[in-house]
Amino acid sequence: MLRALIWDVDGTLAETERDGHRVAFNDAFEACGVPWRWDADTYGRLLQVAGGYERILHDMASRPEAPASPRTREALARELHQRKNALYEAHVAAAGIGLRPGVRELLDECASQGVRAAIATTTGRGNVNALLRANLGEHWGWRFQAVVCAEDAPRKKPDPQAYLAALRQLRCEAGEAIALEDSPNGLAAALAAGIATVVTRSAYFQHCAFDGALAVCDDLASTAPLRSDAVPSAHGPVSLASLRRLLAATGDPAARAVRLR
Repeated sequence: MLRALIWDVDGTLAETERDGHRVAFNDAFEACGVPWRWDADTYGRLLQVAGGYERILHDMASRPEAPASPRTREALARELHQRKNALYEAHVAAAGIGLRPGVRELLDECASQGVRAAIATTTGRGNVNALLRANLGEHWGWRFQAVVCAEDAPRKKPDPQAYLAALRQLRCEAGEAIALEDSPNGLAAALAAGIATVVTRSAYFQHCAFDGALAVCDDLASTAPLRSDAVPSAHGPVSLASLRRLLAATGDPAARAVRLR
């Protein structure tokens, strides 16, 4: 039985990496007088590194003009990351980065059919609040029975910490949930927690293989066939009915959880 959907945020709920976080990083660089800018392609490559603070440190390692002292680099990375988060929240509120196609409809189905919804992300709570307040209103939290953010799960994906924490908050077994993800690291994290995963490709991960996913789609509203080993003939848009069919086709929940791990 499908009891819960567990959502990633960046790239899954909204196209925030390219249109939000990257822009805010560049604004933070400018505000702090740092002569670096990340274009769309550069940022796509940097997404292989999980975490914004970690991403800055990784980029510094290739820049001869970066501070030589590790302690100074870390201090600058913290300052830039804090500035970036504040700018991101303001940018989302002002520019209105919308939810990806099909997201609101699936959340509405969860609310009307009593399927629990949760968030499992390693982005900060302020970033999540800014995005969802802008799209779902001031009281967006009623839609989610668990919200796990970086403050709750500091180990970045592909570590499964965020998903395991969400399952505990939901009081739900891994075999009773489906995760919604957009990236290889996110997929690996959900699978490591034993959760079957549907991938909705975001802008930066259009050509990844996503081996092990329950199904792969371009977005949740697409009417193109879902790419699924479990149900080869499944078609979108993604709904609770189609997700239930996918989950049922994978067999016994306990055996599936062991197999996914």
